[in-house]
Amino acid sequence: MLRLRWNGVKAEYILATADQTATGREIVVTQDDVRNIQLAKGALYAGCKLLMRRRGVAQVDKIVLAGAFGSYIDPLHAMVLGLFPDCALDQVYAVGNAAGDGARIVLLSRARRAEAALAARRVEYVETAIDPAFQDEFVGAMHLPHMTDAFPHLDLLNILPSRVAVAEDDRARRRRERRQASQ
Repeated sequence: MLRLRWNGVKAEYILATADQTATGREIVVTQDDVRNIQLAKGALYAGCKLLMRRRGVAQVDKIVLAGAFGSYIDPLHAMVLGLFPDCALDQVYAVGNAAGDGARIVLLSRARRAEAALAARRVEYVETAIDPAFQDEFVGAMHLPHMTDAFPHLDLLNILPSRVAVAEDDRARRRRERRQASQ
């Protein structure tokens, strides 16, 4: 079965056919889906890099994924995608609904409420999107996988394609797209 098809001028990849799903509808990934993932992960990664630079941090020691969504993220696949900077995979973990847990804690403990009030006064708001370096970091993070930053923890697993091979594949894809557009 062919999994790649065209819907007008846009490509779609069929993850599951209608007879393979409980709903009876196929599941597809479109070029727009991939682009939206690129945009979201590029912004998140750029934000991480700008905050790291602001604090003079070259490498993160751990990554905490907060929120319900973070509970469903596989750390290995997220790092391969380039969602966040390189880190030891055993130091990437989810904490679930941290905001809700924190709210319950401060409601139930005066000592923790006072501690939270002190912490809130030390918080520094950073608008990463207006940082002069944001655009460069954002563009650098758009590749799947990340093409400019090193990922030594992933390199040890030998699961990333050669950065040279990926760059060559990207150039070949752009040439094909230009040929198709000119036809």
